[in-house]
Amino acid sequence: MKKLPGFFIVLLVSSVVMAQTTINRDPVIEKMVGEISKDSLESYIRKMVSFGTRNTLSTQTDMKRGIGAARNWVLDKFNEFAKHSGGRLTAYIDTTTLQKDGRRVDTTLLLGNVVATLKGTDPTDDRIFIISGHLDNMRSNVMDRTGDAPGANDDASGVAAVMESVRILSKHSFPATILFVAMSGEEQGLLGANYMAEKARKQNWNIEALLNNDIMGSNNSNETNIINNTKIRVFSEAFSVQDTGKAALTIRSLGLENDGKARQLARYVKEVGERYVDNLEVVMVYRNDRFLRGGDHTPFVQRGFAAVRITEMNENYYHQHQDVRIENGIQYGDLVEFLDFEYLRKNTGMNLCNLANLAKAPSMPQEVKVDTKKLTNFTNLSWKAPKSGKIKGYFILIRETTSAFWQKKIFILDTKADLPYSKDNYFFAVQSVSEDGNESLAVVPSPAGR
Repeated sequence: MKKLPGFFIVLLVSSVVMAQTTINRDPVIEKMVGEISKDSLESYIRKMVSFGTRNTLSTQTDMKRGIGAARNWVLDKFNEFAKHSGGRLTAYIDTTTLQKDGRRVDTTLLLGNVVATLKGTDPTDDRIFIISGHLDNMRSNVMDRTGDAPGANDDASGVAAVMESVRILSKHSFPATILFVAMSGEEQGLLGANYMAEKARKQNWNIEALLNNDIMGSNNSNETNIINNTKIRVFSEAFSVQDTGKAALTIRSLGLENDGKARQLARYVKEVGERYVDNLEVVMVYRNDRFLRGGDHTPFVQRGFAAVRITEMNENYYHQHQDVRIENGIQYGDLVEFLDFEYLRKNTGMNLCNLANLAKAPSMPQEVKVDTKKLTNFTNLSWKAPKSGKIKGYFILIRETTSAFWQKKIFILDTKADLPYSKDNYFFAVQSVSEDGNESLAVVPSPAGR
């Protein structure tokens, strides 16, 4: 058997519930996660609820009520956080004018996403990582723009996670760029996300990951009465809808139906989230979103970007898309009193540590190949150094074909490896690793040729 110089193996220990655990925490990121405040999260949400309604069609001229007042307040908070960023953070409202569509927009509409940009410090690094939530909300009737709609969980919880991430991460610098976005128009048909995703496609943004947070602050379900604040779901598409023709044939021939960009991102979110946040299991769900439903990550997925949806484990439909009322002894409505702020703190931490780990890591290794020139029970991998970032080495990831998660991580200093694992029985990928131990997203090898 060949010796593997410079290797050490980090086993991802799986419990009965398959919760991955690694103990190597970056102390800087660990400190950031510890700074997340339940009180801050609650204050953001109570302020958003105070605007009465945030329906996308609601007033944009009232200073205290409606979507206009809400997005101006978010912008003000972003600019407040920017004062402590050393000039790295800038914020604005990105607007576009939409016409009536005969469906959920019945008037000419000025749509606005609130965007904060934490500019990366490495001029050679064009990577962008995005965290989003949607600022708008709805009553039982999505066209009701005047009645009160608290929207505490859907989706003030997601926007609060975005805002708290801005507050903490803006005090630090990263090689790559992070965007923090409070989307508009989600309930009217993913309008703000479609606008931003199309803009990103046309301008060739190098978006490596988008974490969309939508309904993530409550711990209980109606009907089943399950209460659990130790699990959070991450939804991911198997592979891109753009993978057609030759790309689809390659996926089929290599058995990579479960290894698209979004699915790899979901695995990353699970591993890193569970590394830094105690008493939280990230549950991967193998579909793009809830059954026959959608969210703001979908327009990005449809354009070939890696994007996932993060949502609480047990949704309560009494408190979602409902007018506030008591009916048959049941309290309906998306009220603040139904949120669990400790649960939201953990879920925010799961987002923050992933953003920080990604933005601190080098870019992904390039031209990752597996040698197929001859039949062998070894797997021969090779790759090239990443385009940007200072590296300590690389992780080779290994899992059995039936495993949902990477089971082994092998550290190597070289850009090639001969592994005593058969490519017939295992999947492989390679990550770049920074000097602080932060990993890039994983790259699955393609055949080097016969």
